Parts: sequence; structure tokens; C-alpha cells
Amino acid sequence: MADGEVAEAVSELFNRYGYGGAVIEESPGDGEQFIGQLPVSVRVKVFLPLNEEGRRKRRLLEEGLWHLSQLYPLEPPQVRELAEEDWAEAWKRHYGLQRIGERVVIVPSWQEYEQKEGEVPIRLDPGMAFGTGLHPTTRMSLMALERYIEKGMKVLDIGTGSGILAIAAAKMGAGFILGVDIDPVAVSVAEANVAANLLQNLVKIRLGSMENLPPSSFHLVLINISAEVIAGLAESLVAILAPEGIVVGAGIIEKKEAEVEEKLSSSGLHILERMQDRDWVTLVMRKGRGGSFAS
Repeated sequence: MADGEVAEAVSELFNRYGYGGAVIEESPGDGEQFIGQLPVSVRVKVFLPLNEEGRRKRRLLEEGLWHLSQLYPLEPPQVRELAEEDWAEAWKRHYGLQRIGERVVIVPSWQEYEQKEGEVPIRLDPGMAFGTGLHPTTRMSLMALERYIEKGMKVLDIGTGSGILAIAAAKMGAGFILGVDIDPVAVSVAEANVAANLLQNLVKIRLGSMENLPPSSFHLVLINISAEVIAGLAESLVAILAPEGIVVGAGIIEKKEAEVEEKLSSSGLHILERMQDRDWVTLVMRKGRGGSFAS
């Protein structure tokens, strides 16, 4: 399996030029290839429209992949023509029921499931948005959420993708959740998933990022994006956190962990927990040094 740094580099390229964001598959399978394949069993896929703009972006993607191949062992990209709706459906053959942490159960929206006592089921149709629960960064974020969420918390989910973390926070007792994403496709998918889980009154999804959010307004911030983005937003994250608020920062490649930790620490956060799955690191940090959140 390719290491996480390769997957991160390719997915960042795909997110820049692709439509609807990159999809990362960490398990081997016989699924259709679109554009781009990492060695062994980590695949990164993205959709490009069949128009002049799509052809231009494909050229940019292929140039970017060539440059990356000078640094990393990458196979040549594979391209397959298919309808947009086929792209949104193709990954489903390898996506089934998942159990994460102690209580979370990810239930594909097209499957029947009978909830068991104590479980937190999340009905999910990721569509063309990142956040299926398959990726280590999403799984660690969910496990951290289980441990640190407290009843009544106000939660911000930055880069909400499919809305999986926002929905989980609501089902674990949060009082209000705002999910933001700069991708209109992700916003549409997240809104549909929130509705499928009957959480419209608790979870709000918004196009954009952290702009115009009042200071000290969230008890818990979830940010599963990339090391560079988390480091760059360090001061803004601290500003919107309530006293003793918590940040769950995921999407951090191990080689960049020290940089992220230094930026967050110098901005006023201290580490509560460090989690790692292969090359991916998740940092749980608190603003100040007080006790747990009290409603």
C-alpha cells in the first residue's frame, strides 16, 4: 500500500482541478478506474466533465501527475468515459456497513439496517463528496468525537464533505452543529445526508469556510482537511473556540505533524490526545488548560 504522503499529494492535485473533490479508496478492488491510480491498493479518483473546461483540467492534472511521478512511484493515470451519475454510483460496490469506534455504525443509504441498543447509526450517501468513513482520517475523527463530545456542545465541522462528522456529532448529543465546505457539490450532498438522518433542526450546512463566525462561539471544532490548511488556520481556530474548547485536527501526514503541532501550540492550544493510523495523525487539542466542558 502506498504511504499517506503520496495519497495526500495526489488528492490535493485532484481536489484543485477535479469536479466534486477526490475520492480515496484504501482497500483493493475491481472497481472502475477514472483518472489516477496509486501503487498497490490505494487509489485516488476524480470526475472531469466532458467539455472544453474538463479537457483543459485533464491536461493540467496529467502534467501535475507527471511532476509528482518524478518524486513518487506513481502508475500512469487511467481514464474511463462515463456519465456523471455513473461516477456517483460506481464506488458503491465496495462500500458496505461499517462499525467505527465503540458505537458508530455507518449505514449506506440504500441498505436496510435495524439499530441495536447503544449504537449511533449514520445513514450516508457520500455521492461525489469526500467522507465515507473509509479513510483513516475520517475514522479517527469519529473515534475522537465519541470520546470528547458532551451534551449540548456547539460544534463546527470545517470541510464537512459528506456531512458524516456533523451528523455523528448531532447523534451523540451536540446542541447545534454547523458544517461548512467550499465545494458546492459537498454542500448539496451533506444537506441531503442531514435530511436522510432527520437532523435538519440541529445541523446546518453552509457554503464557505470560517468567515464571519463570531469569536468564542464553538465548544468543539472538527477539521479533517490537510496539514497545511490546519496550520494556516491555527489562529482563526483558537479565535472561534470557546474557553476550554477542543479542536480535532485530522488529515495530518506524519511528516508534517511537528509543523502543525507547533502552529497550534503557539496559538494557544495544548494536546489532549494523539492518534495515528499508518502515516496519518489526528491531534486533539484544547484551548487553555481547564477541565471538561460543562453545559
